Amino acid sequence: MSTANRLLLTFCAAAVAFAAVDTYVVVLALPDMMAGAGIPVEELQRAAPIVSGFLLGYVAMLPLIGRIADLRGQIPVLAMSLVVFSIGSLVTAISYDLPTMVAGRFLQGVGGGGLVPATMSLVAALYPVERRGLPLGIVSAVQEFGSVLGPLFGAFVLSFTSWRGIFAINLAVGALLVVAVGLVARVGRPVPTAAGSPRRLPDLVGLVLLAVTLAAGFLTFVQPGSVQRDLTWGRLFIPYVDGGSRWVTPVGLVTVAALVLLLAWCWFRAGALVDLRGWLGHLLAADLPGAGLLAVVLGGIVLAFATADPEVAVFSPQGPWLLAGSAVAVVLLVVHLRRAEAPIVPRGALRPVPAWGALVVSFLVGWALIAALVDIPLFARTTTEKDSQLGAALVLLRFLAALPVGAVLGGWLLRRVNAGALTAVGMAAAGGAFLVMGQWDADSLAGFASNVPLVVGGLGFGLALAPVNAAILATTDDDTHGLASALVVVARMVGMLVGISALTTIGLRRLYAAQAADPDLGITELGILQEQAVFRGAAVAAFAAAVLALAVFARVRTQDVDTAEALRAGG
Repeated sequence: MSTANRLLLTFCAAAVAFAAVDTYVVVLALPDMMAGAGIPVEELQRAAPIVSGFLLGYVAMLPLIGRIADLRGQIPVLAMSLVVFSIGSLVTAISYDLPTMVAGRFLQGVGGGGLVPATMSLVAALYPVERRGLPLGIVSAVQEFGSVLGPLFGAFVLSFTSWRGIFAINLAVGALLVVAVGLVARVGRPVPTAAGSPRRLPDLVGLVLLAVTLAAGFLTFVQPGSVQRDLTWGRLFIPYVDGGSRWVTPVGLVTVAALVLLLAWCWFRAGALVDLRGWLGHLLAADLPGAGLLAVVLGGIVLAFATADPEVAVFSPQGPWLLAGSAVAVVLLVVHLRRAEAPIVPRGALRPVPAWGALVVSFLVGWALIAALVDIPLFARTTTEKDSQLGAALVLLRFLAALPVGAVLGGWLLRRVNAGALTAVGMAAAGGAFLVMGQWDADSLAGFASNVPLVVGGLGFGLALAPVNAAILATTDDDTHGLASALVVVARMVGMLVGISALTTIGLRRLYAAQAADPDLGITELGILQEQAVFRGAAVAAFAAAVLALAVFARVRTQDVDTAEALRAGG
């Protein structure tokens, strides 16, 4: 492989890690973001869309983006995903109310989620099957480790600036990665030109319209006080209608007009800044109606579980209606997939047992993994780290530090060990670790022995990540790798959402039963009983994933399938 392609994968892995960081970056910043949106701290439920909006964009749009990567090529989709992620970061950073904040987070989710299937598909395009294990393991490792660094990154930035600084840094990093990916891709795959033909000039009109849109939009969002108070310039911020919003002010209308002109220019002008017609064509070719139905299915599941209060029920009060809507959308999607000429999920694409089996295994892996990410630090806060959030995070770090090591090791072993056996060993190790955690008492974390299940559990989950991805890539066609990679991620994310709601509800029921049986139990004892129940429930999911992987991946041979060895060019 050329140096340019290695650099390209390095930048792509960095982008995946940074997007994963952004998934959990709001954990510590949420109270300040609520204040920025005018939401009182005691009304935490109103801030749920800030979190669920990102998840909705991340999960619901993944299959469509993965399919577009198959049709248009990985590099254009990677670049556009970074652009959308950067725009979302900008909107979030300068948001002034809840709707704009949620819109920004949704765009961040769309852009960040699009990086994962495109990068996985890029690995499949650049590496033959027998050499995919290690790069897939590295991408999986940075994705999972990036999720862990999210709260730490948020805490670091908040130590010297406001929550808006988090998303300003996202914007800067996203923009730099767009440039880096574009330059490396151009060096690795130069575009031939006819002798004597003039070089295409930059779209100056498009750049000017973009600059006006960004500048006027920034003023519309931020409305600097010093400018507003100026007798002359302050008129730009006075609405034309009494009580009107900031979008019916002179500067707001300039923003809207510039954006409309930019979109019209990019639509009608050949060689414009963005090929809108081309992207629309690929959206239609990727089966936009089918993608919409699939987004409704996933969106209903995400919103039903992401906004749930586990103390009350597994899903939110609106959950039955949301899940009913998802069920109706599933029926319509099945009908559509049978009738469409080129459906978003090509007929027969997931027919091989390892292909659909990888999705079920990934769902169970997510179900078990979320228990570790949430309840290990929660157990620490209940027992030995009652007064230290940092101490609880350091306990989780023992698990998380082992996870990327296991992911890289799993990728390396994949060239020598069957994917089913490797996944089974990893998830069995994770299940065993959870069983040990299910026996922890108030003093367990104080001893050195507690490190063993933490490290073994992290290594086990890491071992399972690359084999699951490799199995579905080895048993699907080259032109569906982006979609397949997206569906694996979607299955794991949905498993995490469903798992945390179900396991927490199980744990709380154990707590209430113990409290009813012995009213003298203290808060610490009750908390330990709850978290022990969660760990045991996660162990069941981990063992189920191990058994299923051993069955469905038994005949996956990663050395017998041909694959594209050259990067597919963008349309």
